[in-house]
Amino acid sequence: MNRLIFLMVAMCCLTIANAQDKDSVQQRGFFDRLTVGGYGEIAFSRNFYSDHVSRYSQPEKHKDDPSHGRFDIPHFVIFLGYDFGKGWTFGTEIEFEHGGNGIAYEKEDEEGGEWEQETEKGGEVELEQFWIQKSFAPWANIRAGHIVVPVGLNNAHHEPLNFFTVYRPEGENTIMPSTWHQTGISFWGRYKDFRYEAQFLAGLNADNFTNTGWIHKGHKSPLEFDIANKYGAALRVDNYTVPGLRIGLSGYYGHSIGNSYPRNANGVDAEYKGVVAVGSIDFTYNAHNWIVRGQADYGYLSDAEQLKYVYNRLNSKSPYKHTAFVSKNAYAIGIEAGYDIFSQIQYMRKHQQKMYIFGRYEQYNPYASQTKGTDYGYTEVKRMAFGINYFPIKQVVVKAEYSHRFLKELYNDEPSLNIGVGYEGWFDLGHKKLAQQEHYDVEQLNERINELQQQIDELKKKTM
Repeated sequence: MNRLIFLMVAMCCLTIANAQDKDSVQQRGFFDRLTVGGYGEIAFSRNFYSDHVSRYSQPEKHKDDPSHGRFDIPHFVIFLGYDFGKGWTFGTEIEFEHGGNGIAYEKEDEEGGEWEQETEKGGEVELEQFWIQKSFAPWANIRAGHIVVPVGLNNAHHEPLNFFTVYRPEGENTIMPSTWHQTGISFWGRYKDFRYEAQFLAGLNADNFTNTGWIHKGHKSPLEFDIANKYGAALRVDNYTVPGLRIGLSGYYGHSIGNSYPRNANGVDAEYKGVVAVGSIDFTYNAHNWIVRGQADYGYLSDAEQLKYVYNRLNSKSPYKHTAFVSKNAYAIGIEAGYDIFSQIQYMRKHQQKMYIFGRYEQYNPYASQTKGTDYGYTEVKRMAFGINYFPIKQVVVKAEYSHRFLKELYNDEPSLNIGVGYEGWFDLGHKKLAQQEHYDVEQLNERINELQQQIDELKKKTM
């Protein structure tokens, strides 16, 4: 009997050790807990239309202007993550846009082609994410810090393997920040077929809203801190019930006028709120050798006609000076579909290579309503693109496309040819070795538990 009790206690201890071994982070080394990854894009474009600042105000004059080309590195992002244990993790993304920064000149088309010297080399270095997270369960996680705001398809899935075009889809990239990242706190989780996230954030800054980009620059700050006189909230819910299909709903609400520095206590800045409300629905279908993605976004800005008279936008010495009206409404709709033709070729299937032939259509307008009767007709765009995405390996894509922007009859259309290479990868360092070791250890423990169970069963029979 004593031996039976001893074996039962030993089996319980091994079972507990088995469970603890699966979850123990403290026994893992530094590199086993460190995650390194990122993504990047390289692009070449040849634009068969004028790049003159007056191409919209004097379209006939620039109808036969020569084409122009450019090489670009739209995004290069490094991700670092660390697992402290007991549910505490850390993550950060550092983004280099358009090659990083340096001293350069930039032509501001929105200010009549004025040249400005800026401390940047046509691009930016940004801390896109920096957060500390506590995970209580798969359905309950709290994340605080600088986080991505997942409103719309592009912000929630902005890595280069998540869209067919060489550059990020234009519609959402025009009317909303992209990638939209701000400082705040997030509650997120996944339960059964649903993933959800709710965020409390610093508000957008109406001083940065424009006629050609609506709220696109609203999350940016030229200061050493993010202004938080006003606040906003974002919500996203995704459903995965249908195999291969993800459907998402997302939205944002917040105040924007007065969320500036220095804060003006008088006039328009104090009298109006500048409510920003955005609603979006999007989906991704990936099955049967097809990938189809689509989204529809609609935005509303209250007190839009008052933005022109906000103090910082009138001040010629302010970095926010902007003379154009901003629209009360903006919208963007888009859909793309691609079929993997290599799925029909046995050799390519065997080597896991893919070649998608795709087409895309989108329509957007950051100035959808004529504020005080002022029209900027060139902001209304319909765009078609078609091309290929070749995946020699899962993490790398080579893209080529022909794109054509259709503008109103008064203006000249804008065709272009784009070629790009992108990647997205995670370099887990010791994780693979760790997983193999943990699997081996668990197998050993399970074998020992089975042996003890057999001995217990035999002793029970003898004592009965």
